[in-house]
Amino acid sequence: MLHTAEVHVATFDTLRETLAPGLPLRHAVRPDWLEEARAGRAEALRPQIAALIAGADGPVVCTCTTLGPLAEELGALRVDRPMMQDAARIGGRILMVYVLESTRVPSLGLLESLTAPGAEVRPLPLPEAWPLFEAGDNAAFHAQIARAIRADLAQDSADVVVLAQASMAGAAALLDDLGPPVLSSPRQAMLALAAG
Repeated sequence: MLHTAEVHVATFDTLRETLAPGLPLRHAVRPDWLEEARAGRAEALRPQIAALIAGADGPVVCTCTTLGPLAEELGALRVDRPMMQDAARIGGRILMVYVLESTRVPSLGLLESLTAPGAEVRPLPLPEAWPLFEAGDNAAFHAQIARAIRADLAQDSADVVVLAQASMAGAAALLDDLGPPVLSSPRQAMLALAAG
């Protein structure tokens, strides 16, 4: 597992215990790589990401949406690909929620490449929530995302909600009663890993 935030280690370890007991996981945490990517220097990370993937003794999942396209090009699984595939299968009106602008292009590009003609993807940016994640206030971060999604859906409907970044996954539990399914990338990626 290639992460750019330490919080993802516990997220994936917990999911592993419930969805894929016994699956061995190794975590590499590189917050500095996200900073490089957000500064427009992702390409400079190519040799380091390639070396990490080459040195792994199994599949590598990149949990950073910003680095996902580059990591996938180098042989890793993008954490959001299984989720986006599920969203595309549901189709219709897809609400794609994200909190980092650097996520918009890779997430939207992947989702639109998978959806059938006639599907409508509506992005919902929530950059005001990101400082809460950076401050380590995950409860407030997830609560703010959930409130914004409810407010948006009160104005416009959706057939499925996609939480584009792994860090947003905790908001899904706050939206159980929403109606349309709320998909998060960590859960869908772990199910894909467990399936082999």
